Amino acid sequence: MKFSFHKYQGTGNDFVMIDDRARDFPARDHSFIERCCDRRFGIGADGLILLQQSSTADFKMVYFNADGRESTLCGNGARCAVAFAASLGIITTQARFETIDGEHTAVLEADGSVSLRMHNVEAINCAEGYTFLDTGSPHHVEMVEQLAQFPVKEKGRLIRQGAPYFEAGSNVNFVEKINDTHFAIRTYERGVEDETLSCGTGATAVAIAMHKRGLTPANQMTIEVQGGSLEVSFSTDGTKYTSIDLKGPAKYVFAGEFE
Repeated sequence: MKFSFHKYQGTGNDFVMIDDRARDFPARDHSFIERCCDRRFGIGADGLILLQQSSTADFKMVYFNADGRESTLCGNGARCAVAFAASLGIITTQARFETIDGEHTAVLEADGSVSLRMHNVEAINCAEGYTFLDTGSPHHVEMVEQLAQFPVKEKGRLIRQGAPYFEAGSNVNFVEKINDTHFAIRTYERGVEDETLSCGTGATAVAIAMHKRGLTPANQMTIEVQGGSLEVSFSTDGTKYTSIDLKGPAKYVFAGEFE
């Protein structure tokens, strides 16, 4: 089949975007989606996103990892989906949309950045040597030294597949503190099975984990990723993290047809 696509990226996390309001994309053909995301034989992306009609919101976002499988929330992908929806005239500056973990809202800023409201987070496991929490996707957060030289792919793969995550797996974030409001991260993403230049739910998880462990008193942070920087802010209500916003660029790259 031949179909039209648009390519978007958020701090280097890149996505094939499909206007699937007619519901004619072969969403069950996992091998086909995997080929679309292949960087040598396809379009090339960390994931593929379908934008579909919704009966309760402005649109529905369906996200597939590069392995062709539908996956959990992708923060950068959601921000790019908002920018894509605006380009299609579905929204203007405010969006309310469906994802696999429920409804989200977002704001498209004048500078082209998108601020995404995440769901509240309360269940956080502060284990010895790492923190685990779910920010729409599961995340292992671990502090390291000399992040720039750290073997992210090798160490990330071992953690992603090992105890206590096993087959379900977890995204793995390695973190280095710059100061109380500034952290650098590198992320190994399950489904991509490699390091990506950015992970929005990972940046969110890191900001919350750093606060939860007492490594910063700040509730607004800049998270440096390989592809740029993201901003995370939140409020606290007892043990619960609320009003969580993930903000960063969501940029159009190119459009084309793929057969």
